[in-house]
Amino acid sequence: MKTSSYLLKAGVDYPTSWGEFVDWFHDEQSCISYLYKLRWPNGFICPSCSSHQSPYQLSNGKLKCHACRSQCSVTSSTLFDKTRTPMKSWFAAVWFITNQKNGVSALGVQRLLGLGSYQTAWSLMHKLRHAMVDPERDKLSGIVEVDETLIGGVVPLSSIKNQQGKRKAVVLVAVELLSPSGFGRIRLRQVESATKEHIHQFIQDVIEPGSTICSDGSQAYKQIDKKGYKHNRIVHLGSSVPAHETMAGVHRVSSLCKRWLLGTYQGAVKAKQLDYYLDEFTFRFNRRKSDSRGLLFYRLLEQAVRSKPITYQSIKNR
Repeated sequence: MKTSSYLLKAGVDYPTSWGEFVDWFHDEQSCISYLYKLRWPNGFICPSCSSHQSPYQLSNGKLKCHACRSQCSVTSSTLFDKTRTPMKSWFAAVWFITNQKNGVSALGVQRLLGLGSYQTAWSLMHKLRHAMVDPERDKLSGIVEVDETLIGGVVPLSSIKNQQGKRKAVVLVAVELLSPSGFGRIRLRQVESATKEHIHQFIQDVIEPGSTICSDGSQAYKQIDKKGYKHNRIVHLGSSVPAHETMAGVHRVSSLCKRWLLGTYQGAVKAKQLDYYLDEFTFRFNRRKSDSRGLLFYRLLEQAVRSKPITYQSIKNR
């Protein structure tokens, strides 16, 4: 369970500056101790038997349960499970990711942290993007715009290839609309095509039933009202009002996402890993109003210790 933000104190629960970060996390043990508190804020719970008894501290750094005698480490069964990268490097990467407005590339992380290989930095970055998705996050609600976009450039929807014959990724976009104006949270997902099946599944996965879905006149949204949603169709054909005005939320988010991918990663994103980048953009957009970078650092680490392990091969072959 996440700790409520109002219970957290800057400078006590998370660092507020790079200088403070360096003071707090000067060695591996300081990082492990911090992760211990994040993983078990109310005291140790054995992953095997759920015992709350304080564990034995073994000389190899592992914890031994009093009740079932099983052994574990602070990082076992988390995003950091079996990592050979020092926790100091992980922590520094999390700090750089959350403190850079537009993020940082794997090459940038490799250079900043002095990592031995680009592959290590690439894997580390994708694992952290994986952790940016909170499995307990609430669905979007209220009035929500839904549309599709093509990542990699603006091309006709009748085509998924550019002039060089490279395939364009189809991405579904959902944006909460706030009253009287402005945008709330977003969700993004890459799909094979913008079919009724994919769109309806996306809506059911990310939007609370009872919400109002605002879409264009595409037949793919037909009958979504029979699945517990109100539906407002905005037909653009023959209208004097441009689509970017009638569907301002999804067009704005799509434009920002494309610019972010191009500016931060120079567009060098493969379709297999695109969802990880979409997760990062969603994480950043949904926290764009946060005035505490240190709190974002805390939240990402908190989600990392709650995330299941993921391997380099599973990321590469996604």
